[in-house]
Amino acid sequence: MENPVIIFGASGLGKAALDIFTSKDIVVYCFLDDNEELHNTEINDITVLGSMKDDGFLKYIGKKCEAFVAIDDITTRREIVGMLNVRRKVMPVNAIHNTAIISNHAFLGYGNLINAGAVVGAGAKLPNHCIIHSNATIDFEAELEDYVQVGAGSIIGSKVKIETGALIGAGAIISQGVKIGRNAQVAPGSVVMQNVDANDIVLGNPARSIE
Repeated sequence: MENPVIIFGASGLGKAALDIFTSKDIVVYCFLDDNEELHNTEINDITVLGSMKDDGFLKYIGKKCEAFVAIDDITTRREIVGMLNVRRKVMPVNAIHNTAIISNHAFLGYGNLINAGAVVGAGAKLPNHCIIHSNATIDFEAELEDYVQVGAGSIIGSKVKIETGALIGAGAIISQGVKIGRNAQVAPGSVVMQNVDANDIVLGNPARSIE
């Protein structure tokens, strides 16, 4: 990546993104965040220069800078990604830690964060804007849809399918071939052995619905 990166969001996920880019010697130009209390403050020597919709900074996206959206809240992430698509005609870049292991035969789209120690196996699919936290494993031929978040240390078994917006808690295990529905949530440490319906929340070993 030749151009420096502007990180949208200066919270914990933004700090993780900064660490990832730093690990690959990629220059971070600045943070942008809508919390005015953070403006003109520094995070590891990188300044929070302004808000995420400020045209004074957005004009650099796609010309002199790349963009990465580091926001946990899916609704806000969708909004910022949509704004970048429409106003700047760009997609956010991937943030992949240099200690992550990504198969040459995996598919990656745009705007994904893959943190330290994560593993993405052969034939796995991560389309756009997924967050894979530290030491998570996405086994071979697992298929994620957009905006999926996988917690630290989780294991996503082979040929699992996780639909858009689903949240997998830290340390969860999703057994081979299981399907996790759209916007479903799997509680941390759960072991999922059966399909999970859209919008359902499950926990336990074996995981069961709590609704």
